[in-house]
Amino acid sequence: MTADIGKEIAKIAEGVEKRFQEGQRVLSFAEYLDVFSKDPVRYSRDASRYVRDAFDHYGTRAVKYPWGTFTRWNLFDLPWEAKGSRGMVVSQEHVQEEIYRALSNFVREGRPNRLVLLHGPNGSAKSTLVGAILRGLEDYATKDEGALYNFNWVFPSNDTVKGALGFAGRSGGHAVSSYAHLTDDQIDAKLIVEVRDHPLFLIPVRERKRLFENLEVSEPLNDWIMRGELSHKSQQIFEALLANYKGSYADVLRHVQVERYFISQRYRVGAVTIGPQMSVDAGERQITADRSLGALPASLQALSLYEAKGELIDAAGGVLEFSDLLKRPLDAFKYLQLSVETGEVSLTQQNVQLNCVMMGSANELHLDAFREHPEFPSFRGRLEPIRTPYLRSYAHEQSIYDSLVIPHVRRHVAPHATRTAAMFAVLTRMRKPDKERFSGEIAKIVGELSALEKMELYTTGIPPERLDHDAKKHLIAHIEEVWNESDSYPVYEGRIGASPREMRVLLLDAAQSPAYECLSPLAVLDEIEQLCERTSEFEWLQQEKLPGGYHDVALFQRELLNKLLLTWESEMYSASGLVDEERYAALFERYVQHVSVWVKKERIRNKLTGEYEEPDENMMREVEGLLDVKGDKDEYRKQMISNIAAWAIDHSGEKVESTVVFPAAVAKMKEAIFATRRGTVAEVTRDLVILLREEGRSLDPQRKKNAEDALARLKERYGYADSSAADMASVLLRKRFSDLVTS
Repeated sequence: MTADIGKEIAKIAEGVEKRFQEGQRVLSFAEYLDVFSKDPVRYSRDASRYVRDAFDHYGTRAVKYPWGTFTRWNLFDLPWEAKGSRGMVVSQEHVQEEIYRALSNFVREGRPNRLVLLHGPNGSAKSTLVGAILRGLEDYATKDEGALYNFNWVFPSNDTVKGALGFAGRSGGHAVSSYAHLTDDQIDAKLIVEVRDHPLFLIPVRERKRLFENLEVSEPLNDWIMRGELSHKSQQIFEALLANYKGSYADVLRHVQVERYFISQRYRVGAVTIGPQMSVDAGERQITADRSLGALPASLQALSLYEAKGELIDAAGGVLEFSDLLKRPLDAFKYLQLSVETGEVSLTQQNVQLNCVMMGSANELHLDAFREHPEFPSFRGRLEPIRTPYLRSYAHEQSIYDSLVIPHVRRHVAPHATRTAAMFAVLTRMRKPDKERFSGEIAKIVGELSALEKMELYTTGIPPERLDHDAKKHLIAHIEEVWNESDSYPVYEGRIGASPREMRVLLLDAAQSPAYECLSPLAVLDEIEQLCERTSEFEWLQQEKLPGGYHDVALFQRELLNKLLLTWESEMYSASGLVDEERYAALFERYVQHVSVWVKKERIRNKLTGEYEEPDENMMREVEGLLDVKGDKDEYRKQMISNIAAWAIDHSGEKVESTVVFPAAVAKMKEAIFATRRGTVAEVTRDLVILLREEGRSLDPQRKKNAEDALARLKERYGYADSSAADMASVLLRKRFSDLVTS
């Protein structure tokens, strides 16, 4: 075993060394220029171009929602990590688009000259968005496309290069063309350039411009690389070496060691987050007083060399995040006003050139207060505000809970537990539409939308069933307008409501409920009831109730319970085995085929006989009876075919499936079929309770088998366990089937 471990360590060592060499980790200045010449644009990027390129590296895809089509940057899915990793951003594509737009503007303007401020309510994923960017930069920096370089100053010992560092005069000649690859025992001192000066800054600005003019590049090089200069410490060292070598630029460059570096949040390299503490973000200390650097040449020891330090310095080349920026007193970040504009931060002994994208987060309440401050107008031009509201799709909200909360729950998670929590959270965020902002027929339709209908419209794109066909079509065509209606309001939709942070605690508390053996949706409803009693703590519980059920948390609880019961009842119908799930879908598909032929006044081919026959009028009328079609059935059929044609135009290239085009009709037919078997399903539900609570002792063999089969289907199709199935069946028996069976 020991020998095997030794072999594995040897393989690891070999792999690490190989990656080090292939990654070109340490280079002389001449070697770096060779690398640079192969792709000048890549190796001369400032922070804004680098971050934008990281976005592009992972690619994009189009995502379609009921309220529009958006671009999603794959970076926010953390594709380099395991699927479902903590930190993945759910939805928020409009925020991603705005961040990318800001980065692209910085690239065009030559440097990041504004602070990107994500603002929104607590828990709206502001920090998660920035965190994903930082993690993306970490991964991107390990790729060849994302290679980053800075440089250090190295000073070999006199034994290594005799006479090279006497500083009494220029050496007569050197066997070593560069000191970059010397080992530690061959070096007397090494000075780190903590501000991560770009290696090209070693070329004087005038000569650098002339050099770049002769390069063939795919796009203009940025202003930072064209005009940037060495930091104060590096410039002092450069001038001292140049004087010592009697102006020999080549001899100065011997002391340059170009080194590849990697962005790291843990080690605060190019990815730094500053909390709202009251502290200075940049400072300096004198390093020539440090005895550990006593090996420096006398000429350098005579200089007053200062080392910059702090978060602004650590973030060079990447992103600096100001978490909860506006929680700081104004004086703690007032320096940013000038620093963002000039691209420099002023210290006691030097001005440090900044090269980082500054991003911050702020709560809406703090931003509102800041807007009232007399200094705000001068700050406004230095900020790039991007609104980050709560999610308004319960499917998206549920995926947050499923990925961030459920992994911490040690119990079985019952179906619909997280969906119930997500629906409640989204309902608290719904804002009653102002019909005055709409015109024509849509104004009346929108004005009558309830909170539950609006929530469902946002998530599924399905309009309320109570509307007639034309009204449904009209509403679907205006979903985007409804979605954006409150964008210009100070209190926009998605600003006020239950936070995912509050719902996380609620779900974890529900998972510990002594009344249930699992994380049950019933436990979630119990916790919601308790949460809604804390009216003094939450702004969303203090909103005035409005027509349509807006802000009515008591109504939300009743409606969510009713939705849960309807879902459970549907699942029990399916699990009972009395109705084949595919049968009613196939029946509806057959109905549509016959209606299509009927409208065209054609005949349909019988698959069994091969003969062409008239459409089956009896079957069509039977289905229309199940659908409870009112009025002229001929007109209904014609309208159905028109709807299919319209759907095909809107979904070009997609296969037309009747169950997709008419989900409400299929659901209605399903309910009608189930209604005829309700009593039998109630009996199976009762027997399921007996099976799970009493081990089926009072059931005859056939009833027990039916109950066992139903339980097996519940587990296989919907993910139930014994405990959650028992809870579901017991509540259904009491609240839905009590009039149909005896206990």
